[in-house]
Amino acid sequence: MSKVNEYPQLQLENMLCFSIYASSREITKMYQPYLEDLGVTYSQYLVLIVLWEQDERTVKELGEELFLDSGTLTPLLKRLENAGLVARNRSTEDERKVFISLTDKGRELQAKAARIPECMAKDLNMETSEFVELLGRFQNLLARAHQVNVTSSGK
Repeated sequence: MSKVNEYPQLQLENMLCFSIYASSREITKMYQPYLEDLGVTYSQYLVLIVLWEQDERTVKELGEELFLDSGTLTPLLKRLENAGLVARNRSTEDERKVFISLTDKGRELQAKAARIPECMAKDLNMETSEFVELLGRFQNLLARAHQVNVTSSGK
């Protein structure tokens, strides 16, 4: 015996959180062949992107940029270090600080990765203008959600 949902706002197709979650999973799957070619996971790729923007970041800075806690980030960085893509160095001034920097191998990977965003837009059959608009909307959504979380964590 099935019951009709009395609350259409609770139908899966009307849930923003589900659409974002499912889209994220599907897009991450689309990245797989490109990332396999680079020899990195999606999470490792994101760390590399941040370091390609500005080399030598602290673990804390990387975590803030990527919205990851140190418990998630530390093993990820160890795997990147074992692959020879990054180096981890403790600060001589403050041993609690660990600096992450690209190795030559990590820097060289950037040229190989440069084609990925264009390939993804093509795979999604998106015009550049549509891609830019969608990206802007998601960046705005992320900023709003982050602000809500920052504000509510201070309560």
